[in-house]
Amino acid sequence: MARKTTAQVLRENKASGRGSLVGYFPAGYPSLEQSVEAAVAMCQNGVDVLELGVPYSDPVMDGPVIQEATLHALEHGFKLRNVFEAVKAITDLVDTPVLVMTYWNPVLQYGVERFAADLAAAGGAGLITPDLIPDEAQLWLDASEKHGLDRVFLAAPTSTTERFASAANLSRGFVYAVSTMGITGAREELDNLARKVVAGVRAADGEQTTCVGIGISTAEQVAEVNEYADGAIVGSAFVKAYAEGGVEALKVKVQQLASKLAR
Repeated sequence: MARKTTAQVLRENKASGRGSLVGYFPAGYPSLEQSVEAAVAMCQNGVDVLELGVPYSDPVMDGPVIQEATLHALEHGFKLRNVFEAVKAITDLVDTPVLVMTYWNPVLQYGVERFAADLAAAGGAGLITPDLIPDEAQLWLDASEKHGLDRVFLAAPTSTTERFASAANLSRGFVYAVSTMGITGAREELDNLARKVVAGVRAADGEQTTCVGIGISTAEQVAEVNEYADGAIVGSAFVKAYAEGGVEALKVKVQQLASKLAR
């Protein structure tokens, strides 16, 4: 049976009244094998779409929890090619769509066409590219089209009508709605600006799926976001749980954050 696409999973969950949880974990943390184990555990315990992070030496969008984890991965020998090994190992075990979250420079260095081909061969669903804007993404648009990969662009509270339109029209999988300006990390209250971003994307393309990320750390926030968006993205809370209690604590955290999504 063919693996469902990211958009299919989000739309089917939304149609069933359930909502979706998108979960982030960095590849190579604390080792390649352990990151695969963690990612698989997330998929088996309530994460509907997996976001596998590529460790990067200058993570401008990442908060301290994720920065520390990715730095650890790099210091312990993580190489970019390892992300394809991780994706294949994960997709061999679960049917959850796996999106790779990466800054654009590593993809350029590796070769955009080669990266797309290797990601598709490993069973990956596509890329989330936080620092690549649609206007400068022609190489990636071409490669992702050729290999049938998702391309997730970001929209923010500061986005113009034109930017909302380009993100909505050119993204595949979903648009990543940034709820607050700044770096990732849990916040006490989810910024109401997230609703404005989702509304901006919907106004540009009513068919496009949209997930909200940055600052989501509780089951209540996950449920609230799913009332007006197609999914809630959680990263730091999962990495922190793993750092404090390993894979068992991570399973508990995933189950906890998915607990208020209707089943």
